[in-house]
Amino acid sequence: MTSLQHPNPAQDLSLDPFWMPFTANRQYKARPRLLTSAQGVFYTDADGRQVLDGTSGLWCCNAGHGRREISEAVSRQIQQMDFAPTFQMGHPLPFQLAERLSELAPAGLNRVFFTNSGSESVDTALKIALGYQRAIGQGTRTRLIGRELGYHGVGFGGVSVGGMANNRKAFIPQLPGVDHLPHTLDLERNAFTKGLPAFGVERAEALEALVALHGAENIAAVIVEPMSGSAGVILPPQGYLQRLREITSKHGILLIFDEVITGYGRVGAPFASQRWGVTPDIITTAKGLTNGAIPMGAVFVAQHIHDAFMQGPKGLIEFFHGYTYSGHPVAAAAALATLDIYANEQLLTRAAELEDYWADALHSLRDLPNVIDIRNTGLVGAVHLASRPDAPGARGYEVFDGCFWEGAMVRCSGDIIAMSPPLTVEKAELDRLIDTLATVIRRTT
Repeated sequence: MTSLQHPNPAQDLSLDPFWMPFTANRQYKARPRLLTSAQGVFYTDADGRQVLDGTSGLWCCNAGHGRREISEAVSRQIQQMDFAPTFQMGHPLPFQLAERLSELAPAGLNRVFFTNSGSESVDTALKIALGYQRAIGQGTRTRLIGRELGYHGVGFGGVSVGGMANNRKAFIPQLPGVDHLPHTLDLERNAFTKGLPAFGVERAEALEALVALHGAENIAAVIVEPMSGSAGVILPPQGYLQRLREITSKHGILLIFDEVITGYGRVGAPFASQRWGVTPDIITTAKGLTNGAIPMGAVFVAQHIHDAFMQGPKGLIEFFHGYTYSGHPVAAAAALATLDIYANEQLLTRAAELEDYWADALHSLRDLPNVIDIRNTGLVGAVHLASRPDAPGARGYEVFDGCFWEGAMVRCSGDIIAMSPPLTVEKAELDRLIDTLATVIRRTT
């Protein structure tokens, strides 16, 4: 087809007014990567080219794109009732959704607080943890523990407990009373491991050192991602999460799992906590909850934590927190339709079925130039490239950019290429993704 039949929308756009998030704006606008439609596991760009979605949008479109079930549910709901408040009012959908989610969650995490994003879910979870400790008479427990290389969104709470330097250093002051565990990336001992690495469980013992330093009576909660996605698919060593659970339980510290990325099937079970057999006290989610169609997040809370707030006169607000759009009817409709898709197509466990095939395909890249590690679990993976001495991150960006123009969308975090294709992907499409990545890595010096 000619360019006259498919005019490029970028030619009619003014790119300047939009200050893009997490983007090198000047670099992007010099050669924009513009997407105009999506269906299945493919985007279409402004030139009419198909681009294989190797990232589920932004870790969120787990059921692929263009799902009519979701768009029709959204359309019906927005016509019936576009908005209703949930402050001292209610409407049916968030109650229905919370019930569905509590049945999906790990046993005991049967209370759900709705947010609009992963960042809001994290800040909500941190406030719940602080409020809970005060409610049970442990008001000195105000310290929060995060982890190096952790990503917990962009609210001040999430930035404070997060451990990615570029997300933190420009935004001081942050929350006081925050400390960090060491990260679990160990290239020397664990490079090219398929699945969870064998070495590194001892890094959980750093929590005991922090308890000794600060005093258990001063620590409210520990928050970690079961798998650090945004930092470049950094996996928990075997036994690591279990050890964190043992230490937090021993000292009366709440354990929060940030499952904004790992939730809703990404690692082969509804939640990573179920896949790896560790039940935290609180789980934060978003992204895959609505398949990316409408912004929404959900925080799963153990019943005993919820019940600790339900004290005092019944006419008083128990938790002074929430958002205008908490439990938004259109978002809830999208989430309910998404859960139906996950159930009907058994997508929440499909990553486990494809895991071995995906791992073999991904690790076939290990001998390519500049590849120093490959990591994978479920249907997520990373190719770690050696950094150029004079330009950290440049090689990773060039591979990311080159893949797009070759017809595949991947993510780069510095010199790490991360992939998380939709759970609906077929083996031939995984092959195409890996082949494209291999081609681009070979030609990137």
